Amino acid sequence: MVIYEQIRIDNFGGGSLDGFIRRQVVTECWRRVDGHWKLLPIAYVEDWDLEGRRKRAGRILRGIQEGGMAYGAWEDGKVIGFTRLALPLFGSRNQYVDLAQFHVSEPYRGRGIGKELFRMACAGARALGASKLYISAHSAKETMAAYQALGCVEAEEINQALADKEPCDVQLEYSL
Repeated sequence: MVIYEQIRIDNFGGGSLDGFIRRQVVTECWRRVDGHWKLLPIAYVEDWDLEGRRKRAGRILRGIQEGGMAYGAWEDGKVIGFTRLALPLFGSRNQYVDLAQFHVSEPYRGRGIGKELFRMACAGARALGASKLYISAHSAKETMAAYQALGCVEAEEINQALADKEPCDVQLEYSL
């Protein structure tokens, strides 16, 4: 049975992602070519080692301490999915909050866990005063299909700092 709840300092720690499997086999990615999106054959395996999982757990904890929000899905006491909203709000009307982290462990994908975590993140974003989620999204074909299925579209305003940090990402938004 999957349990969903807000991540807090008392239910999440630096080792909470130790068993998380981020693995994703990527074969195609979206890239902007001559002003148009094109699916290109770009192949690699995305994965996190233990140090990477602990680094991301630390980001969640720091984000909570800085006033952001995070949500998790647990099964049998282990984190199988999580999402994090990072402050401050930004955009021309402070309409955006950054969906800074959003992942489901590989064995649990395709079971609706991401959809529920996304719903929770949307509720949290509204509570933080945002009217839109901003997502600097991995450009893999499957990742983009998942975001499109959730109703995400290309961002109207680009957060250049986020775009520069991950130049191959696709900048998306979701109206709350």
